[in-house]
Amino acid sequence: MNKLMGFLETNVMPTAHKIGSQRHLLSIRNGILATLPLTIIGSFFVILLNFPINGYDEFIADFRPVLDIPFRFTVGAMALYASFGVAYALAGHYKLDQLSAGLLSVLAFLITSIVPVQVTAPVEGVIGAGRWLSISSLSAQSLFGAIVTSLITVEIFRFFIKRDIRIKLPDSVPPMVANSFTALIPTFFVIIIFWVIRHILQFDINSTITLLISPLKDLLVGNSLLGGLVTIFLIVLFWSLGIHGPAIMGPIIRPMWDASILENMEVFAQTGDAYNLPTLFTEQFIQWFVWIGGAGSTLALVVLFMFSKSVFLKDLGRLSFLPGLFNINEPIIFGAPIVMNPILIIPFMLAPMVNCVIAYTFFQFGWIPMIMAKLPFTVPAPIAAIISTDWTIMAGVLVILNFFVSLAIYFPFFKMFEKQQLAQENAEV
Repeated sequence: MNKLMGFLETNVMPTAHKIGSQRHLLSIRNGILATLPLTIIGSFFVILLNFPINGYDEFIADFRPVLDIPFRFTVGAMALYASFGVAYALAGHYKLDQLSAGLLSVLAFLITSIVPVQVTAPVEGVIGAGRWLSISSLSAQSLFGAIVTSLITVEIFRFFIKRDIRIKLPDSVPPMVANSFTALIPTFFVIIIFWVIRHILQFDINSTITLLISPLKDLLVGNSLLGGLVTIFLIVLFWSLGIHGPAIMGPIIRPMWDASILENMEVFAQTGDAYNLPTLFTEQFIQWFVWIGGAGSTLALVVLFMFSKSVFLKDLGRLSFLPGLFNINEPIIFGAPIVMNPILIIPFMLAPMVNCVIAYTFFQFGWIPMIMAKLPFTVPAPIAAIISTDWTIMAGVLVILNFFVSLAIYFPFFKMFEKQQLAQENAEV
């Protein structure tokens, strides 16, 4: 085990650090994370539109078009917001004007994602004659296109600024005005480049990118048990080495996670059927049914520590319980520590994978509907699981079941670690 940890520390950690600090990947992660308040609030409106109460649909029927608006302009336009966020973050890495970069990115995204619809004859009470833009083109289906156009736009912007190809104004001109003129030439070229690509050459960037990454997305974030286990294994592996697992995997998998939960939310908003949604292995599936108390299902270990004979472990367990209840487990990961600990790493990696298999079985048998809402990660797992599966009590039961399974897996390793800790404490005394 020590040889394995040494090998991972020598060969895996440097590569993981490089991936985690790569500016484009960091910008993707940070830009999409910036949209989190919108998706969470949008989720509440999905829930509001679909309470599982008899007669509720008839009760809100007259208000549904109005109640649906917040969802459409949060979750339903998520790619638009992500395009600004990713460009803003990347421009910050390059020390460029972030506001100009964000606006240019939104411009590029709109040019590449939306083809105006010409309505020649008005439909009374529905739509008038003229040119219309489809809001569906701004949703999760265009998220990957938004990310790519944002990265390209900032690189174009940087190309001109780095070579000092810009309109310069005297130093006496206010910075906001000067920045606007600085962006004039890059804006012209951004428009020309993306206009030619999408509307002259008829090349759809978003569709092409979606097609290229669909095999990876189907594996890691689709409905494959293997893909779910691979994702979980990689995250806990990085945590075991002292690296923030989601920070490394996030730039790669977070766009897929977000696109998947947004697709689920959109389908559920249209059908009201949570049993037939596109994706099972969303981030929320892992959050509520696998990470009970945080990555590695550590709430079970916290509870065991609370009743330990070791003074240190008992104190650490008590200090870690409240954060763990709200899915924050850095105190136990770095306090025990679990990091680089050959005894605790084994159940830390094993428990969530067993939980994943159990949860997958429940969903496959149709005992629990699929996840249709995105709640804050700090909501206690049983409550969040019930709400995000369309108020299904069995989801909360599954969380409790997986907690006790984790408890059983951690127990023998906890006893070994406790024995080791007691011997150390007695030696110190």
